[in-house]
Amino acid sequence: MSNSKYASYFALDPFFDVVMQGLAGVVDGDHYFETIADDAVFEFRYVFPDFPTKIVGRAALEALYSGYGDTTVLHSGDALVVHRSQEPGVLIIEYEVHGKKLLTGKAYDNRFISVVTVKDRKIVHWRDYMDSLAAFTAETGTGVRAASR
Repeated sequence: MSNSKYASYFALDPFFDVVMQGLAGVVDGDHYFETIADDAVFEFRYVFPDFPTKIVGRAALEALYSGYGDTTVLHSGDALVVHRSQEPGVLIIEYEVHGKKLLTGKAYDNRFISVVTVKDRKIVHWRDYMDSLAAFTAETGTGVRAASR
């Protein structure tokens, strides 16, 4: 995404790109942040130290993501699948992002499902699910071994 207003979020560009593909024709705005209502609610259905499980507002989301490039840089986003809910204005998007954790140097490959509610062509609610083990492994540099039999 080449928008100088959001240049400091460069590390998330592959996320922005794949999500915008999934929301094409449903939301207004040239950048992901522009598609979000001022008072949108974001729920993160995973728990990590110092990471909120819920925030309210576009400004709060921008603040949350402002330091992302200090720890992680994404290089691609793919595997996009979009499901239309029977409930009007609700989309379920599946996607993957790939990058590197800067602290560990480990590859960061994660899968997401986001349940997105759109009203008046703006995102008003976002409920996010991800592969927490993939995130933990990349962040800590540790893996999980199969249990011995």
